[in-house]
Amino acid sequence: MDIRKEEKSITGLLSDLTRDITTLFRQEIRLVKTEMSEKVEKAESGLTMLVVGGAVAYAGFLMLLLAAILGLSLYVDPWVAALIVAVVILVVGLIMLGKGKSSLKARNLMPEKTVESLQRDRSLAQKHTAASH
Repeated sequence: MDIRKEEKSITGLLSDLTRDITTLFRQEIRLVKTEMSEKVEKAESGLTMLVVGGAVAYAGFLMLLLAAILGLSLYVDPWVAALIVAVVILVVGLIMLGKGKSSLKARNLMPEKTVESLQRDRSLAQKHTAASH
């Protein structure tokens, strides 16, 4: 009879353990979901601030260009002042585009250290394979 009680208590303990682990796992999943939704909300808020800040900075940049045109128009005709500012901004933009394009070439994005490490690992594995045969 004692054996029966022990079996029931072990079975009961295992059942309790399984239930507790399941409950703990579900609570952890809920915690992760809650925490991730909070992080997403913060990220959305930060992204909104970045977009609004970028728009405001862009408006300020346009005003600076307008001020440059108006200041330059004191010395030349307004249309010439606008043309000069536009050409300068266009050249700066094209230079930035060229540098951005060159930095995105495939060879610049290659994980060189990882490739070198993988090649070393492969050659080591080949040496060990050759030595064991």
